[in-house]
Formats: sequence, structure tokens, C-alpha cells
Amino acid sequence: MTAVHSLPPRVAHGHAVTMGRPWPMGATFDGQGVNFAVFSTHATLIELCLFSPDGRKEMARIPLPERDGDIWHGHVGGLTPGTLYGFRVHGPYAPEQGHRFNPNKLLIDPYARALEGRLRWSDALMGYKIGSPRGDLSFDTRDSAFAVPKSVVVDASFNWGTDRAPRRSLADSVIYEAHVKGLTALHPGVERGQRGTFLGLSSDAVIDHLQTLGVTAIELLPVHAFMDDRFLVTKGLKNYWGYQTLGFFAPEPRYLTRGQVWEFQSMVRRFHAAGIEVILDVVYNHSGEGDEHGPTLCLRGFDNASYYRLTGGGRHYMNDAGTGNTLNLTHPMVLRLVMDSLRHWVETYHVDGFRFDLCSVLGREAHGFDPAGSFFDAVRQDPVLSKVKLIAEPWDIGPGGYQLGHYPHPFSEWNDKYRDGVRRVWRGDPGMMPDLAGRLLGSADSFDHHARPATASVNFVTSHDGFTLEDLVSFTVKRNLANGEDNRDGHSDNYSDNLGTEGPTADPLVRAGRALRKRNMLATVFLSQGTPMLLAGDELGHSQGGNNNAYAQDNEVSWINWATADRALTAFVARLSALRARHPVLRQRRFLHAEIRPSDGLPDVIWRRADGQPPGPGDWHDAGFRCLCVELRMAAEGPDAPDAIFAVLNTGPATPLTLPDTAQGWQVEINTTQPDAPVGPWPKGQNAPANSVLVFSAVGGAA
Repeated sequence: MTAVHSLPPRVAHGHAVTMGRPWPMGATFDGQGVNFAVFSTHATLIELCLFSPDGRKEMARIPLPERDGDIWHGHVGGLTPGTLYGFRVHGPYAPEQGHRFNPNKLLIDPYARALEGRLRWSDALMGYKIGSPRGDLSFDTRDSAFAVPKSVVVDASFNWGTDRAPRRSLADSVIYEAHVKGLTALHPGVERGQRGTFLGLSSDAVIDHLQTLGVTAIELLPVHAFMDDRFLVTKGLKNYWGYQTLGFFAPEPRYLTRGQVWEFQSMVRRFHAAGIEVILDVVYNHSGEGDEHGPTLCLRGFDNASYYRLTGGGRHYMNDAGTGNTLNLTHPMVLRLVMDSLRHWVETYHVDGFRFDLCSVLGREAHGFDPAGSFFDAVRQDPVLSKVKLIAEPWDIGPGGYQLGHYPHPFSEWNDKYRDGVRRVWRGDPGMMPDLAGRLLGSADSFDHHARPATASVNFVTSHDGFTLEDLVSFTVKRNLANGEDNRDGHSDNYSDNLGTEGPTADPLVRAGRALRKRNMLATVFLSQGTPMLLAGDELGHSQGGNNNAYAQDNEVSWINWATADRALTAFVARLSALRARHPVLRQRRFLHAEIRPSDGLPDVIWRRADGQPPGPGDWHDAGFRCLCVELRMAAEGPDAPDAIFAVLNTGPATPLTLPDTAQGWQVEINTTQPDAPVGPWPKGQNAPANSVLVFSAVGGAA
């Protein structure tokens, strides 16, 4: 069968059909009807399917009348926003050659701006016959339309009013990683009907909490439309985190109260009015279709050989993401899909940045990971995307996938070396002071090259993937049995410590030790050069019962329990954030290299022991060196400010402390052993307490 070319205007099922335009991609309402444009190189015929308002009945099949290169398109008059549709794509079914066309399977528009209905798991979703001795080489003729979410024609116009992006620099940012539902499902200040939704997330109660913490950006776990994996559904579980994308342009329907995209826009507008940016965790390394044994829902059915990286002659899929497939961003139309999606979220929804899941996949060319690869080049030159925040998760499971520090400017990166190093420091592992010194100064060993700023390091001790802060000080072993994988999933090396008792305890000494440990780790994050990131709930003492991979726990395991919130810890985090905001020396873009400052003749960083003397080589190599002190000023080569900080990080016993003589005086601003103590003088001769962080600010300038 050959493609249909240049059909004359005609009427199909009561709608005037003309050739339309090959742009924009997807479905576009123009006031007269809807233009449809989709990509496929290897298809022979593409049919547009129109559905009844409830999505249950297929009302019409209309062959797209025109092909412009590999873009198939047509205009259908009289259609309006709210129209439900899908596609059926004809072509060869030759899995050994990478082709898996099956017109019996209704397909989601890769550019669908919204989806209606949930995915209903059925064998009919498969392009092959389950149980056939030929496996995925067989061909299934069942219609899958009843089980597939329908694409929706959207009019995304929205009255943004005076909305303006906060445009905060990373140096002034405090990022808060959160889950839409997890943060709001149990929040007593959020209306019941809005809990677990975008509108609930942007409620006054949540915004007030974020402002109290000093948060400048909320980073949301995936909000692109996603699916629940079949193996989870059979266990009565859900894909809570959302890393199985179905639609790269559509907000996840379960987070909408009325199924309308304006709800997301309203959320962003409210956050912006509060001075808070919105960053999206996005998944462009794979789709939810899985490997050759997965369903035919979208990309596989449009052009499997183009959209995915294939192996074994084309039958099998590269699996650099560990989810069954890998998108082929070396193909120009797949790269265009990603770029169009990113711009869509910036231009239509006003989001302020992106965190790229398993970003090494996106930079993998035929020869391996390449920081000058097509994806990075495309983003960096883009006049829209180059202006927003770009954060990479700098690894995947593919060959050469761990690439921390190797991303090009302006990408920042999640720093797992920071995470693990700080955990080990406060666990009391020996010989960690040199590592701590590097982490405090922005991990220059990884990022101080090619004019990258210190803010390239996103510093955190916890994220959604792993123990919460409460569990980090309460469990030595992960407890993931609820995930149904016999506790095999999740990291086993957590560098955690239970301080003497595994799990929850009423022992006041253990509880006090855990509270101090949490404060010490949080203080370290806010004292470090780089961009600090908090995991939602850590400031409230949230526990997942030792589950360090709660991706399938859409329940009280993951939902933050506001009724048991640790308000004292919340207040301490707010105090740390305010400290960082007051002192520009703690949030510099330039790396510090102990260069002499012209303004006062002092180095911009001075390392000290507790007795005030500089540590020598013997100290740095001493596994028992437990108290590291550092004096920080503005970088020698940058703009100056009359600001100096002296920080003491003592992971050992109480020790005599001598304050530097490089300032007229010092006042203590933070003492993690006395989190409520007011700012004031430090008594002469007083020891640095055991297992503590002390932060002093200079009074009166240089001595």
C-alpha cells in the first residue's frame, strides 16, 4: 500500500477534509476546525479516528490526505476543542526489521496536549498475540481502542495577567523536590477536593509553607501524562513517581480536578506570584511502551524504527534507561519531539526549568556519551530553553553512563558524590575531612572547568530516590517488601546509620541523637557552595518506614503526614535558609581557591583546625581528624562584599575552639546542638560541642 497524496477537498462523515499544513505538529484548533500533523517515515497510511464525547464510540476514520516529506497532515473542518481522537497507522509488520505497524491498535498522538481516560490493561493493547509460539513476531488483530486514553484537542489560551517568571539565579535558589500528590494528599489546609492536584499544590497553605522555608523553586516529580505498569496493577500498586511517560505534552490527568489544562497554568501563575519557580522532572530517555513485549500505544505504532534505538537487527531495544526501551534522540524528528515538548512547557505553561531524568541517555551518540551531542547543542542554542534552569541527572545504566561533571554549561547536575560524602561524614566514617572540604567548596574536582560556576553542583543528602532524611538516621537496611520485589529493588549502599536502634524508637537519647544528625546534615547542605536541594517532607520528619524505593507506594507510605510534622525541624530549616540568604559568601558562583583578596589582603578561603591553626598534610591524611573549620569570604577575583563566615563541622567529641583573629569579632548564628539559641557572642574558652555544626559571622570587618 502506498501513501495517499494530495487528495482533493472532500467531505468525510460530515466534516470537510482538506490537506491542511505540516505544522504545527499535533492537533491545532484554528477557529474553522482542527489541523492534524504527525510524523512517520515508514507508514503507508495514517487514519485519524474521531470519538464520541465519552470516548467509547469511534465515530469516524479519516485518512490523512497529504504527506509532506515524513509529516502526514490534514485539516478537518468543524472540529472544536474538546474533540477526542486517536490514530491508526498502517505499514509493514516486520519486527526483525524494526517495524511494528498494526492499525488494529489505536495510538495516542505523540503531540497530544491532553489525554482523556485511563489506560485499561488488556492483551488487546499488544501488537502481537500473547501466548503465541512466535512471541512478538506474531500479529494481533484485536481492536485496542476501548483500552487506550484518547487524545484531546486543546485550546490552551489562558489569561496570564501580569505573570512574570521570577528568574532567580541559581546562586540565590533553594530547590524543593516534591510530589504533587504526596505533598498535598494529607494536608489539612488543602481543600479535600483539591488534595493530590495541581490546584491543591498551589493552595495558600502549601505556598505559605514553602515561603516559610525560604524555598525559591519547587521541582515536581513527573507531571507529564504517565501510565501504571501492568506488573504493578496486577499487584494492586500504582506508578506513584510517574517515570513511565505516555504523553510529552499533556499534564497528568490524575492531578487535574476538572480535566482542564488551565489548572496547571493557574498553579504556575500562583507560584510565580509568590516568587517561587516551577521546575519539572522530565523523562525523555524512554517511553512507557517497554521492550518488544510491551504494549503498542504511541511511538511504537507510529514508527518504531525511528523513535527507538534498536538492536538485534531491529527486533530488540536498547535499554540504557532500565525500563525496556531508549528513545533515539539522534533521529532529527525524535529530537524535534523533545525540543517541541520542552518549549511547549515553557511557552504554554510558563515553567522555569527542567530536571532531566537519566540525562546521560540524551547525550549518547553512536560513539557514546558526548557533551557536544545533538541534544545538548540544540538546547544550548535555543532562544527559549537556554534561558531556563537545566538540571541533569548525570547517569544512566548504559555503557559509560556515569558522567558527573561532564555536562556542558549551562547545565547543573545532581551531585551524588556530595550526597554520599556528606552521609559518610556524619555517619562518622574515618578519613572523610578531605572529601568534606571539597564538597563545602562546590565540588571543584568535578565542576571547576570550562568556566562552569559553583552552582553547577546541586547539593543534596536525600531525594525521592532513596531514604528520606528521617529514615537515613533510623535504618541501616532498606525495607522495600511492600513493593512486591522481595526487597531486591532500591539501593543497598545507603551510608545510613540508626544510631543504635533500628527503626522507630521512644528512647529519648536515640531520638535526640537522630535529631542532631539531621540538623548537622541539613546545615552542611546550606553551608556548601552550590545549589541546595531539599526533599519535601524532610523538614517535617517524614518517614517511609525504611522504604528507599517508594516508586509504587501511592499511599500513606509516601504521603507526607502533616499531623505528625516536626515543627521544630521546620523552623530550623527556615533558619538555615535565612542564614544563606543573608550571607552572599555562602552562595557564590565563583569557586574559591584561597586567592588573596585585594580589599583586605586575606585569602578567600582559610582552612583551620579547632585550635585556629591551618591543618597540615598530617592532619588531612589523619583518619582521626574529626573537626574541620573553614573561614569563607567573597572570591578574590569577583565582586566584594563585607561578609565573612567561620564554620565549624565537628564529627567527633567536644573540643576546645579558638576563633580566628582575622575579624574584629565573631557572633554565632547557628549551633546545631542548640537550634533555638539566638544569634549572639560565643563565650571565650567554650568548646565546640561534640557532633555539631557551628556557624559564625564576622562583626566589624577585618581585624
